[in-house]
Amino acid sequence: MILITDKPISIDDAWKKVIRPDCGAVCLFVGTVRNHHDGKKVVELSYTAFDEMAQKEIATILQEAGKKWSLGEWYVAHRTGKLRPTDASVIVAVSSAHRKEAFAAARYAIDELKKRAPIWKEEFYETGKAWISCKD
Repeated sequence: MILITDKPISIDDAWKKVIRPDCGAVCLFVGTVRNHHDGKKVVELSYTAFDEMAQKEIATILQEAGKKWSLGEWYVAHRTGKLRPTDASVIVAVSSAHRKEAFAAARYAIDELKKRAPIWKEEFYETGKAWISCKD
């Protein structure tokens, strides 16, 4: 499942979507908003996405991962709109029979999502704002 939403995203929802009796491993990555960047205090940020294209690109990434590793289920959710420090901005969850595949596939998915999905981040500081690369 792929979800691009301006509503809060849920770790519980991710867990429920990927858990399976034939899978002994679930890897769950949660990206959260941090309160600093380059020595500046981040008070909030805003994600903007080209939803349809982002979903298509994430689906391609998941298909690629499915060819590399034996996997059970997937769940990827990314928030858009305004977020504050500690808010969850992205969740990648994957299940597999074994942890090695689950870890590798989850890492591949988040790294490729950050490189390829059309999602942009604007940070707001106490003293201004800036558009920031989501690739880190």
